[in-house]
Amino acid sequence: MLAEPTASSLSVRGRSVPRPRGGADPTPLSAARYWPRLLAVLAVLACVTRIPSFVHPVWNPDEGFLATQARMLADGGQLYEDVVDRKPPLLPWLYQGAFALFGDDSLVPLKILAIGAVFTTAVLLAALARRRWGDSAGCTAGILSVLLSIGLNPEDTQAAGFEVFMLPCTAAAMWCADRRRWGAAGLAVAAAFLTKQTGAAVLLPVLWLLWRSGAHRRALVRLTAGALTPVLVAALATTPTGFLFWTVTGSGAYASFTGSELHVLWRALINTGLLAVACAGVLQPVARVLRIARTGAADLWLWLGSSAAAVCLGFHFFGHYYLQLIPPLVLLATAALQILPRDWLPTALLTTACTCAFFLLWGLVAPRPELAHAARLATVIQTRTHPGDRVLVWGIHPETYWFADRTPASRFLTAGLLTNYSGGRNGPQVGEEYAVRGGWPTFRKEMTTHPPRLVVDDSRGKPYGVRHVEGLRRVLELGGYQRGGVVGGAVVYVRVGVG
Repeated sequence: MLAEPTASSLSVRGRSVPRPRGGADPTPLSAARYWPRLLAVLAVLACVTRIPSFVHPVWNPDEGFLATQARMLADGGQLYEDVVDRKPPLLPWLYQGAFALFGDDSLVPLKILAIGAVFTTAVLLAALARRRWGDSAGCTAGILSVLLSIGLNPEDTQAAGFEVFMLPCTAAAMWCADRRRWGAAGLAVAAAFLTKQTGAAVLLPVLWLLWRSGAHRRALVRLTAGALTPVLVAALATTPTGFLFWTVTGSGAYASFTGSELHVLWRALINTGLLAVACAGVLQPVARVLRIARTGAADLWLWLGSSAAAVCLGFHFFGHYYLQLIPPLVLLATAALQILPRDWLPTALLTTACTCAFFLLWGLVAPRPELAHAARLATVIQTRTHPGDRVLVWGIHPETYWFADRTPASRFLTAGLLTNYSGGRNGPQVGEEYAVRGGWPTFRKEMTTHPPRLVVDDSRGKPYGVRHVEGLRRVLELGGYQRGGVVGGAVVYVRVGVG
Protein backbone atom coordinates (compact mmCIF):
# COMPACT_ATOMS: atom_id res chain seq x y z
CA MET A 1 0.00 0.00 0.00
CA LEU A 2 1.40 3.40 -0.98
CA ALA A 3 1.65 6.35 1.32
CA GLU A 4 -0.56 9.26 0.39
CA PRO A 5 1.18 11.88 -1.74
CA THR A 6 2.05 14.96 0.29
CA ALA A 7 1.50 17.08 -2.81
CA SER A 8 -2.23 16.85 -2.36
CA SER A 9 -2.50 17.84 1.31
CA LEU A 10 -4.61 20.91 2.07
CA SER A 11 -4.79 23.52 4.78
CA VAL A 12 -7.13 26.45 5.20
CA ARG A 13 -6.07 29.49 7.23
CA GLY A 14 -3.35 27.41 8.82
CA ARG A 15 -5.63 24.53 9.78
CA SER A 16 -5.31 21.07 8.31
CA VAL A 17 -8.22 19.97 6.17
CA PRO A 18 -8.88 16.22 6.25
CA ARG A 19 -9.37 14.63 2.90
CA PRO A 20 -12.35 12.48 2.06
CA ARG A 21 -10.34 9.27 1.89
CA GLY A 22 -6.89 7.88 2.48
CA GLY A 23 -4.23 7.12 -0.09
CA ALA A 24 -5.06 3.44 -0.45
CA ASP A 25 -6.60 2.24 -3.65
CA PRO A 26 -10.34 1.49 -3.49
CA THR A 27 -11.43 -2.06 -2.80
CA PRO A 28 -12.35 -4.20 -5.81
CA LEU A 29 -16.01 -4.21 -4.75
CA SER A 30 -16.08 -0.43 -4.54
CA ALA A 31 -14.39 -0.14 -7.92
CA ALA A 32 -16.88 -2.58 -9.40
CA ARG A 33 -19.72 -0.28 -8.42
CA TYR A 34 -17.94 2.99 -9.17
CA TRP A 35 -16.19 2.63 -12.51
CA PRO A 36 -18.88 1.19 -14.81
CA ARG A 37 -21.20 4.12 -14.14
CA LEU A 38 -18.50 6.75 -14.47
CA LEU A 39 -17.02 5.17 -17.60
CA ALA A 40 -20.45 5.15 -19.24
CA VAL A 41 -21.00 8.82 -18.43
CA LEU A 42 -17.57 9.82 -19.71
CA ALA A 43 -17.97 7.79 -22.90
CA VAL A 44 -21.30 9.47 -23.69
CA LEU A 45 -19.90 12.93 -22.96
CA ALA A 46 -16.83 12.28 -25.12
CA CYS A 47 -19.00 11.19 -28.04
CA VAL A 48 -21.40 14.13 -27.71
CA THR A 49 -18.73 16.81 -27.35
CA ARG A 50 -16.93 15.61 -30.46
CA ILE A 51 -19.96 15.40 -32.74
CA PRO A 52 -18.76 18.55 -34.60
CA SER A 53 -15.55 16.79 -35.58
CA PHE A 54 -17.59 14.73 -38.06
CA VAL A 55 -19.23 17.77 -39.67
CA HIS A 56 -16.23 18.56 -41.88
CA PRO A 57 -13.82 16.13 -43.56
CA VAL A 58 -10.83 18.18 -42.32
CA TRP A 59 -10.76 20.79 -39.57
CA ASN A 60 -7.34 22.38 -39.90
CA PRO A 61 -4.07 22.17 -41.90
CA ASP A 62 -2.53 19.81 -39.33
CA GLU A 63 -5.06 17.12 -40.26
CA GLY A 64 -4.41 17.80 -43.95
CA PHE A 65 -0.65 17.60 -43.40
CA LEU A 66 -0.93 14.32 -41.52
CA ALA A 67 -3.28 12.78 -44.08
CA THR A 68 -0.97 13.73 -46.95
CA GLN A 69 2.07 12.47 -45.05
CA ALA A 70 0.34 9.15 -44.39
CA ARG A 71 -0.33 8.65 -48.10
CA MET A 72 3.29 9.46 -48.93
CA LEU A 73 4.51 6.98 -46.31
CA ALA A 74 2.16 4.32 -47.67
CA ASP A 75 3.64 4.90 -51.14
CA GLY A 76 7.12 4.10 -49.85
CA GLY A 77 8.22 7.45 -48.46
CA GLN A 78 10.63 7.60 -45.55
CA LEU A 79 9.95 9.88 -42.62
CA TYR A 80 12.44 12.74 -42.22
CA GLU A 81 13.91 11.96 -45.65
CA ASP A 82 11.32 12.45 -48.40
CA VAL A 83 8.40 12.96 -45.97
CA VAL A 84 9.17 15.80 -43.56
CA ASP A 85 7.60 17.92 -40.86
CA ARG A 86 8.70 19.60 -37.64
CA LYS A 87 6.87 16.99 -35.58
CA PRO A 88 7.73 13.63 -33.99
CA PRO A 89 6.70 10.42 -35.78
CA LEU A 90 3.97 8.90 -33.63
CA LEU A 91 0.96 10.64 -35.17
CA PRO A 92 2.06 10.26 -38.82
CA TRP A 93 2.47 6.56 -38.10
CA LEU A 94 -0.96 6.44 -36.47
CA TYR A 95 -2.55 8.05 -39.54
CA GLN A 96 -0.64 5.66 -41.81
CA GLY A 97 -1.86 2.67 -39.82
CA ALA A 98 -5.46 3.87 -39.83
CA PHE A 99 -5.30 4.42 -43.60
CA ALA A 100 -3.87 0.94 -44.11
CA LEU A 101 -6.76 -0.59 -42.18
CA PHE A 102 -9.69 1.56 -43.27
CA GLY A 103 -8.65 3.32 -46.47
CA ASP A 104 -7.17 6.75 -47.02
CA ASP A 105 -10.18 8.67 -48.30
CA SER A 106 -11.69 9.55 -44.90
CA LEU A 107 -10.48 10.73 -41.50
CA VAL A 108 -13.46 9.21 -39.69
CA PRO A 109 -11.34 6.43 -38.09
CA LEU A 110 -8.95 9.09 -36.74
CA LYS A 111 -11.87 11.12 -35.43
CA ILE A 112 -13.12 8.04 -33.58
CA LEU A 113 -9.65 7.50 -32.15
CA ALA A 114 -9.69 11.13 -31.00
CA ILE A 115 -12.87 10.40 -29.04
CA GLY A 116 -10.96 7.55 -27.42
CA ALA A 117 -8.09 9.90 -26.58
CA VAL A 118 -10.44 12.39 -24.88
CA PHE A 119 -12.14 9.55 -23.00
CA THR A 120 -8.81 8.05 -21.88
CA THR A 121 -7.53 11.41 -20.64
CA ALA A 122 -10.70 11.89 -18.60
CA VAL A 123 -10.50 8.40 -17.09
CA LEU A 124 -6.87 8.86 -16.04
CA LEU A 125 -7.61 12.24 -14.45
CA ALA A 126 -10.61 10.74 -12.69
CA ALA A 127 -8.41 7.95 -11.31
CA LEU A 128 -5.84 10.47 -10.09
CA ALA A 129 -8.47 12.61 -8.39
CA ARG A 130 -10.28 9.64 -6.85
CA ARG A 131 -7.08 8.27 -5.37
CA ARG A 132 -6.29 11.60 -3.76
CA TRP A 133 -9.66 13.01 -2.77
CA GLY A 134 -12.31 10.34 -3.09
CA ASP A 135 -15.17 9.13 -5.29
CA SER A 136 -16.87 12.48 -5.81
CA ALA A 137 -13.58 14.10 -6.82
CA GLY A 138 -12.99 11.38 -9.39
CA CYS A 139 -16.36 12.03 -11.02
CA THR A 140 -15.75 15.77 -10.96
CA ALA A 141 -12.33 15.54 -12.59
CA GLY A 142 -13.49 13.16 -15.30
CA ILE A 143 -16.54 15.21 -16.25
CA LEU A 144 -14.65 18.52 -16.20
CA SER A 145 -11.93 17.05 -18.39
CA VAL A 146 -14.36 16.11 -21.16
CA LEU A 147 -16.40 19.32 -20.96
CA LEU A 148 -13.31 21.53 -21.12
CA SER A 149 -11.71 19.55 -23.95
CA ILE A 150 -13.62 21.58 -26.56
CA GLY A 151 -13.23 24.95 -24.86
CA LEU A 152 -11.45 26.76 -27.71
CA ASN A 153 -12.00 27.53 -31.38
CA PRO A 154 -13.49 24.33 -32.89
CA GLU A 155 -10.75 24.41 -35.52
CA ASP A 156 -8.31 23.74 -32.67
CA THR A 157 -10.29 21.30 -30.54
CA GLN A 158 -12.30 19.19 -32.99
CA ALA A 159 -9.36 18.20 -35.18
CA ALA A 160 -7.69 14.82 -34.69
CA GLY A 161 -4.46 16.66 -34.03
CA PHE A 162 -1.28 16.39 -32.02
CA GLU A 163 -2.46 17.76 -28.67
CA VAL A 164 -5.59 15.58 -28.53
CA PHE A 165 -3.46 12.45 -28.75
CA MET A 166 -0.70 13.87 -26.56
CA LEU A 167 -2.91 14.54 -23.52
CA PRO A 168 -3.67 10.91 -22.59
CA CYS A 169 0.08 10.28 -22.59
CA THR A 170 0.75 13.18 -20.22
CA ALA A 171 -2.11 12.09 -17.96
CA ALA A 172 -0.76 8.53 -18.01
CA ALA A 173 2.68 9.81 -16.98
CA MET A 174 1.19 11.51 -13.91
CA TRP A 175 -1.01 8.49 -13.13
CA CYS A 176 2.00 6.18 -13.17
CA ALA A 177 4.18 8.55 -11.17
CA ASP A 178 1.44 8.94 -8.56
CA ARG A 179 1.62 5.16 -8.11
CA ARG A 180 5.44 5.05 -8.20
CA ARG A 181 5.53 3.07 -11.41
CA TRP A 182 8.59 4.91 -12.66
CA GLY A 183 9.41 2.80 -15.70
CA ALA A 184 5.85 3.13 -16.99
CA ALA A 185 5.90 6.86 -16.21
CA GLY A 186 9.01 7.20 -18.36
CA LEU A 187 7.33 5.34 -21.22
CA ALA A 188 4.34 7.68 -20.99
CA VAL A 189 6.61 10.74 -21.05
CA ALA A 190 8.29 9.33 -24.15
CA ALA A 191 4.93 8.72 -25.82
CA ALA A 192 3.91 12.31 -25.10
CA PHE A 193 7.16 13.63 -26.59
CA LEU A 194 6.88 11.37 -29.63
CA THR A 195 3.39 12.74 -30.24
CA LYS A 196 4.46 16.36 -29.85
CA GLN A 197 7.68 17.75 -28.45
CA THR A 198 6.00 19.90 -25.81
CA GLY A 199 4.54 16.76 -24.25
CA ALA A 200 7.89 16.33 -22.53
CA ALA A 201 6.87 19.20 -20.20
CA VAL A 202 5.12 16.62 -17.99
CA LEU A 203 8.55 15.29 -17.04
CA LEU A 204 8.98 18.15 -14.52
CA PRO A 205 6.05 17.19 -12.24
CA VAL A 206 6.94 13.51 -12.67
CA LEU A 207 10.45 14.24 -11.40
CA TRP A 208 8.98 16.20 -8.51
CA LEU A 209 6.83 13.22 -7.51
CA LEU A 210 9.87 10.95 -7.75
CA TRP A 211 11.87 13.24 -5.46
CA ARG A 212 9.04 13.61 -2.93
CA SER A 213 8.54 9.86 -2.84
CA GLY A 214 12.04 9.35 -1.51
CA ALA A 215 12.65 6.75 -4.19
CA HIS A 216 16.17 5.38 -4.62
CA ARG A 217 18.51 5.92 -7.53
CA ARG A 218 17.14 2.77 -9.12
CA ALA A 219 13.77 4.51 -9.59
CA LEU A 220 15.44 7.37 -11.45
CA VAL A 221 17.22 4.84 -13.66
CA ARG A 222 13.89 3.16 -14.49
CA LEU A 223 12.29 6.52 -15.28
CA THR A 224 15.21 7.56 -17.49
CA ALA A 225 15.32 4.25 -19.30
CA GLY A 226 11.58 4.34 -19.87
CA ALA A 227 11.75 7.87 -21.27
CA LEU A 228 14.81 7.43 -23.50
CA THR A 229 14.34 3.96 -24.96
CA PRO A 230 11.26 4.69 -27.13
CA VAL A 231 12.84 7.94 -28.37
CA LEU A 232 16.00 6.11 -29.42
CA VAL A 233 13.95 3.38 -31.09
CA ALA A 234 11.96 6.01 -33.02
CA ALA A 235 15.17 7.75 -34.11
CA LEU A 236 16.63 4.47 -35.36
CA ALA A 237 13.37 3.51 -37.07
CA THR A 238 13.51 6.72 -39.11
CA THR A 239 16.95 8.26 -39.44
CA PRO A 240 18.80 9.57 -36.37
CA THR A 241 20.14 12.74 -37.98
CA GLY A 242 16.82 13.52 -39.66
CA PHE A 243 14.89 12.77 -36.47
CA LEU A 244 17.12 15.11 -34.46
CA PHE A 245 16.95 17.87 -37.07
CA TRP A 246 13.20 17.83 -37.68
CA THR A 247 12.11 17.36 -34.07
CA VAL A 248 14.70 19.44 -32.17
CA THR A 249 17.37 21.46 -33.95
CA GLY A 250 15.76 22.52 -37.23
CA SER A 251 13.17 25.00 -35.98
CA GLY A 252 15.27 28.00 -35.01
CA ALA A 253 13.63 30.54 -37.30
CA TYR A 254 10.17 29.07 -36.66
CA ALA A 255 10.54 29.32 -32.87
CA SER A 256 11.32 33.03 -32.90
CA PHE A 257 9.35 35.97 -31.54
CA THR A 258 10.64 38.33 -34.21
CA GLY A 259 8.14 39.05 -36.96
CA SER A 260 4.45 39.96 -36.59
CA GLU A 261 4.78 40.55 -32.85
CA LEU A 262 1.46 42.38 -32.55
CA HIS A 263 -0.32 39.73 -34.59
CA VAL A 264 1.09 36.94 -32.43
CA LEU A 265 0.28 38.77 -29.20
CA TRP A 266 -3.28 39.37 -30.40
CA ARG A 267 -3.65 35.65 -31.12
CA ALA A 268 -2.31 34.86 -27.66
CA LEU A 269 -4.85 37.21 -26.05
CA ILE A 270 -7.75 35.79 -28.07
CA ASN A 271 -6.96 32.16 -27.28
CA THR A 272 -6.26 32.93 -23.63
CA GLY A 273 -9.63 34.68 -23.48
CA LEU A 274 -11.41 31.74 -25.11
CA LEU A 275 -9.90 29.30 -22.63
CA ALA A 276 -10.81 31.62 -19.77
CA VAL A 277 -14.43 31.63 -20.96
CA ALA A 278 -14.43 27.83 -21.18
CA CYS A 279 -12.88 27.56 -17.71
CA ALA A 280 -15.08 30.22 -16.08
CA GLY A 281 -16.67 27.61 -13.86
CA VAL A 282 -13.35 26.29 -12.50
CA LEU A 283 -11.10 29.34 -12.40
CA GLN A 284 -13.16 30.98 -9.68
CA PRO A 285 -12.87 28.02 -7.24
CA VAL A 286 -9.12 27.85 -7.87
CA ALA A 287 -8.74 31.60 -7.30
CA ARG A 288 -10.90 31.42 -4.18
CA VAL A 289 -8.80 28.62 -2.69
CA LEU A 290 -5.61 30.49 -3.53
CA ARG A 291 -6.85 33.37 -1.38
CA ILE A 292 -7.85 31.32 1.64
CA ALA A 293 -5.83 28.10 1.47
CA ARG A 294 -2.44 26.58 0.99
CA THR A 295 -3.10 23.62 -1.30
CA GLY A 296 0.36 22.12 -1.28
CA ALA A 297 -0.39 20.46 -4.63
CA ALA A 298 3.09 21.25 -5.90
CA ASP A 299 3.07 18.58 -8.59
CA LEU A 300 -0.12 19.98 -10.09
CA TRP A 301 1.21 23.55 -10.05
CA LEU A 302 4.44 22.35 -11.65
CA TRP A 303 2.38 20.54 -14.27
CA LEU A 304 0.41 23.71 -14.99
CA GLY A 305 3.55 25.87 -15.05
CA SER A 306 5.50 23.57 -17.35
CA SER A 307 2.47 23.28 -19.63
CA ALA A 308 2.15 27.08 -19.76
CA ALA A 309 5.83 27.31 -20.71
CA ALA A 310 5.18 24.74 -23.45
CA VAL A 311 2.30 26.85 -24.78
CA CYS A 312 4.64 29.84 -25.02
CA LEU A 313 7.45 27.86 -26.65
CA GLY A 314 7.89 29.00 -30.24
CA PHE A 315 5.86 32.20 -29.68
CA HIS A 316 2.97 31.18 -31.93
CA PHE A 317 0.15 30.70 -29.38
CA PHE A 318 -2.09 28.61 -31.61
CA GLY A 319 -5.32 27.64 -29.94
CA HIS A 320 -4.61 23.91 -29.90
CA TYR A 321 -1.45 24.60 -27.89
CA TYR A 322 -3.68 25.63 -24.97
CA LEU A 323 -5.22 22.17 -24.69
CA GLN A 324 -2.10 21.19 -22.74
CA LEU A 325 -3.26 23.40 -19.86
CA ILE A 326 -6.56 21.60 -19.34
CA PRO A 327 -5.51 18.45 -17.39
CA PRO A 328 -3.63 20.29 -14.60
CA LEU A 329 -6.37 22.93 -14.44
CA VAL A 330 -8.97 20.20 -14.04
CA LEU A 331 -7.12 18.60 -11.12
CA LEU A 332 -6.43 21.94 -9.43
CA ALA A 333 -10.09 22.85 -9.73
CA THR A 334 -11.10 19.45 -8.37
CA ALA A 335 -8.77 19.95 -5.40
CA ALA A 336 -10.23 23.40 -4.75
CA LEU A 337 -13.81 22.13 -4.86
CA GLN A 338 -13.00 19.58 -2.13
CA ILE A 339 -12.46 22.29 0.49
CA LEU A 340 -15.02 24.86 -0.58
CA PRO A 341 -18.67 24.70 0.53
CA ARG A 342 -20.74 22.03 -1.21
CA ASP A 343 -22.76 24.50 -3.28
CA TRP A 344 -19.63 25.44 -5.25
CA LEU A 345 -19.55 22.05 -6.99
CA PRO A 346 -22.92 22.17 -8.81
CA THR A 347 -22.27 25.79 -9.75
CA ALA A 348 -18.90 24.90 -11.26
CA LEU A 349 -20.30 21.93 -13.16
CA LEU A 350 -23.34 23.83 -14.46
CA THR A 351 -21.23 26.78 -15.59
CA THR A 352 -18.78 24.48 -17.35
CA ALA A 353 -21.63 22.58 -19.01
CA CYS A 354 -23.10 25.86 -20.32
CA THR A 355 -19.79 27.04 -21.76
CA CYS A 356 -19.27 23.58 -23.25
CA ALA A 357 -22.68 23.84 -24.93
CA PHE A 358 -21.61 27.17 -26.44
CA PHE A 359 -18.44 25.71 -27.94
CA LEU A 360 -20.34 22.64 -29.10
CA LEU A 361 -22.87 24.81 -30.94
CA TRP A 362 -20.04 26.88 -32.39
CA GLY A 363 -18.48 23.73 -33.78
CA LEU A 364 -21.75 22.66 -35.38
CA VAL A 365 -22.50 25.96 -37.15
CA ALA A 366 -19.06 27.51 -37.75
CA PRO A 367 -18.34 28.07 -41.46
CA ARG A 368 -15.09 26.78 -42.93
CA PRO A 369 -14.26 29.05 -45.90
CA GLU A 370 -10.67 27.80 -46.19
CA LEU A 371 -11.94 24.24 -46.40
CA ALA A 372 -14.34 25.18 -49.18
CA HIS A 373 -11.50 26.94 -51.03
CA ALA A 374 -9.23 23.90 -50.73
CA ALA A 375 -12.01 21.65 -52.05
CA ARG A 376 -12.62 23.90 -55.08
CA LEU A 377 -8.90 24.05 -55.80
CA ALA A 378 -8.63 20.27 -55.53
CA THR A 379 -11.42 19.85 -58.07
CA VAL A 380 -9.55 22.05 -60.55
CA ILE A 381 -6.35 20.07 -59.97
CA GLN A 382 -8.18 16.80 -60.60
CA THR A 383 -9.69 18.02 -63.86
CA ARG A 384 -6.35 19.32 -65.20
CA THR A 385 -4.11 16.41 -64.20
CA HIS A 386 -4.03 12.61 -64.34
CA PRO A 387 -3.93 10.37 -61.22
CA GLY A 388 -0.21 9.67 -61.64
CA ASP A 389 0.82 13.31 -62.07
CA ARG A 390 2.77 15.24 -59.50
CA VAL A 391 1.55 18.69 -58.47
CA LEU A 392 2.91 21.50 -56.30
CA VAL A 393 0.53 23.51 -54.13
CA TRP A 394 2.49 26.53 -52.91
CA GLY A 395 0.49 27.41 -49.82
CA ILE A 396 -0.20 26.49 -46.21
CA HIS A 397 -3.15 24.13 -46.74
CA PRO A 398 -1.75 20.67 -47.55
CA GLU A 399 -5.24 19.20 -47.34
CA THR A 400 -5.54 20.28 -51.00
CA TYR A 401 -3.22 17.39 -51.94
CA TRP A 402 -5.39 14.97 -49.99
CA PHE A 403 -8.65 16.24 -51.51
CA ALA A 404 -7.19 16.11 -55.03
CA ASP A 405 -5.60 12.68 -54.49
CA ARG A 406 -2.45 13.80 -56.27
CA THR A 407 1.18 13.14 -55.33
CA PRO A 408 3.03 16.17 -53.95
CA ALA A 409 5.99 17.16 -56.12
CA SER A 410 8.03 18.07 -53.04
CA ARG A 411 8.66 16.73 -49.57
CA PHE A 412 7.89 20.28 -48.33
CA LEU A 413 4.12 20.19 -48.08
CA THR A 414 3.72 23.85 -47.12
CA ALA A 415 5.41 27.02 -48.31
CA GLY A 416 6.10 27.80 -44.66
CA LEU A 417 8.94 25.28 -44.57
CA LEU A 418 10.68 27.18 -47.38
CA THR A 419 9.79 30.76 -46.35
CA ASN A 420 9.09 30.61 -42.59
CA TYR A 421 5.59 31.90 -43.21
CA SER A 422 3.80 30.05 -40.46
CA GLY A 423 0.44 30.53 -38.88
CA GLY A 424 0.08 34.14 -39.92
CA ARG A 425 3.65 35.25 -39.27
CA ASN A 426 4.11 37.80 -42.02
CA GLY A 427 6.78 40.17 -40.72
CA PRO A 428 10.45 40.59 -41.59
CA GLN A 429 11.37 36.94 -40.99
CA VAL A 430 9.54 35.62 -44.06
CA GLY A 431 11.65 34.75 -47.09
CA GLU A 432 13.98 32.22 -48.65
CA GLU A 433 16.76 33.03 -46.20
CA TYR A 434 14.55 31.80 -43.32
CA ALA A 435 13.79 28.41 -44.86
CA VAL A 436 14.75 25.19 -43.10
CA ARG A 437 18.46 24.51 -43.53
CA GLY A 438 19.18 22.96 -46.92
CA GLY A 439 15.58 23.35 -48.00
CA TRP A 440 16.02 25.32 -51.22
CA PRO A 441 18.77 23.16 -52.81
CA THR A 442 16.63 20.10 -52.10
CA PHE A 443 13.52 21.79 -53.46
CA ARG A 444 15.23 22.87 -56.69
CA LYS A 445 16.52 19.34 -57.18
CA GLU A 446 13.00 17.94 -56.72
CA MET A 447 11.58 20.39 -59.26
CA THR A 448 14.26 19.41 -61.79
CA THR A 449 14.19 15.66 -61.27
CA HIS A 450 10.42 15.25 -61.14
CA PRO A 451 8.87 18.50 -62.38
CA PRO A 452 5.21 18.84 -61.43
CA ARG A 453 2.62 18.99 -64.16
CA LEU A 454 0.81 21.76 -62.30
CA VAL A 455 1.96 24.47 -59.86
CA VAL A 456 -0.62 26.35 -57.81
CA ASP A 457 0.38 29.59 -56.08
CA ASP A 458 -2.15 29.62 -53.25
CA SER A 459 -0.56 32.55 -51.40
CA ARG A 460 -3.42 34.91 -52.34
CA GLY A 461 -1.50 38.12 -51.70
CA LYS A 462 0.49 36.92 -48.70
CA PRO A 463 4.25 37.61 -48.55
CA TYR A 464 5.34 34.15 -49.65
CA GLY A 465 3.81 34.33 -53.14
CA VAL A 466 5.59 34.00 -56.47
CA ARG A 467 6.28 37.70 -56.83
CA HIS A 468 8.01 37.77 -53.42
CA VAL A 469 10.06 34.57 -53.74
CA GLU A 470 12.74 34.65 -56.41
CA GLY A 471 13.55 30.95 -56.05
CA LEU A 472 10.00 29.95 -56.96
CA ARG A 473 9.93 32.37 -59.92
CA ARG A 474 13.09 30.76 -61.29
CA VAL A 475 11.56 27.31 -60.92
CA LEU A 476 8.56 28.41 -62.96
CA GLU A 477 10.69 30.12 -65.60
CA LEU A 478 13.19 27.28 -66.05
CA GLY A 479 10.43 24.66 -66.00
CA GLY A 480 8.45 26.32 -68.76
CA TYR A 481 5.32 27.05 -66.74
CA GLN A 482 2.66 29.43 -67.97
CA ARG A 483 -0.21 31.02 -66.12
CA GLY A 484 -3.31 28.92 -66.70
CA GLY A 485 -6.06 30.53 -64.64
CA VAL A 486 -7.15 31.76 -61.23
CA VAL A 487 -9.27 29.87 -58.68
CA GLY A 488 -10.47 31.87 -55.70
CA GLY A 489 -7.35 34.01 -55.79
CA ALA A 490 -4.99 31.04 -56.28
CA VAL A 491 -2.99 31.20 -59.52
CA VAL A 492 -2.60 28.00 -61.53
CA TYR A 493 0.56 27.47 -63.61
CA VAL A 494 0.67 24.74 -66.25
CA ARG A 495 3.83 23.18 -67.64
CA VAL A 496 3.75 23.65 -71.39
CA GLY A 497 4.89 21.05 -73.88
CA VAL A 498 3.61 18.15 -71.75
CA GLY A 499 0.95 15.86 -73.18
